[in-house]
Amino acid sequence: MIVISFINMKGGVGKTTLSTNVCYNLAQKEGKKVLFVDIDPQFNATQCFFTGENYIKYCQAKHDTICDLFADGVVRKVSTVDGEKTTKARAFKDIKPHKINDNLYILPGNLELFKIEITAQSGWVNRLKNYLQEIDEEFGFDYAIIDTPPTPSIWMTSALLASNYYVIPVKPDPLSLTGIDLLRSIIEQKQSDLDLGVKCIGLVLTMTETATRVYSAAISNIKGNKYWKNFLYKKELPKRIKVAEHQLDQKFIYDIGDSDLNLALSGIVKEMEDRIRTDLKKK
Repeated sequence: MIVISFINMKGGVGKTTLSTNVCYNLAQKEGKKVLFVDIDPQFNATQCFFTGENYIKYCQAKHDTICDLFADGVVRKVSTVDGEKTTKARAFKDIKPHKINDNLYILPGNLELFKIEITAQSGWVNRLKNYLQEIDEEFGFDYAIIDTPPTPSIWMTSALLASNYYVIPVKPDPLSLTGIDLLRSIIEQKQSDLDLGVKCIGLVLTMTETATRVYSAAISNIKGNKYWKNFLYKKELPKRIKVAEHQLDQKFIYDIGDSDLNLALSGIVKEMEDRIRTDLKKK
């Protein structure tokens, strides 16, 4: 299983849109078996797969979410009658991702991650990595795609430790280079501190409006940067209102019949897989 995190220190760059659609494309078009992991406490990605009503029912039925990986010693309110109790760690093999179809599974996000982070314990950063290794023995995934929070938190570190690669979605604006340079410095520091082996496999431009001066300036800056110019993907995801509108109905680019968007997304997925294959051949 190849594990890929989608990561950026800035919000509003189309990270969740890209990660969920790459995941869906891999599963539905490429026929890969894919696990999606939402480790962003805002759990926006989860809402691309569940209606609000279905997510509430899912949680009420006590099905598993990302929080179950980090439940050891967390105080949770059981009910107004029973009060609070401290949870105990569960075996990873007992924490099951939700099956959407034969090729697509998700370990949903949960707002409780905000509370859990306050009581985070040493060693927790390795739990996602260990879980993915164990669960892959049962399910045999080709890929795991992780949607990460836009902050340097325990959840970002957990995702990086669990990942073989990371992709940086970039909205072309005047501050885009500043943001990815900051992200690079943070990841390099974590690589030094934690012996991370994760590699960057590219920058993907998102929400692009090619006719604007802002777009042209951002492209020029990235292509003129000695470090980042070779990371930039050939295909980019153009800005379309319909993408956000269809997300509310749990529909993906693959489903909505926009040939330009589909071509762009397929190109992004192909280049991502090509870059991974090239890297694996070096080993």
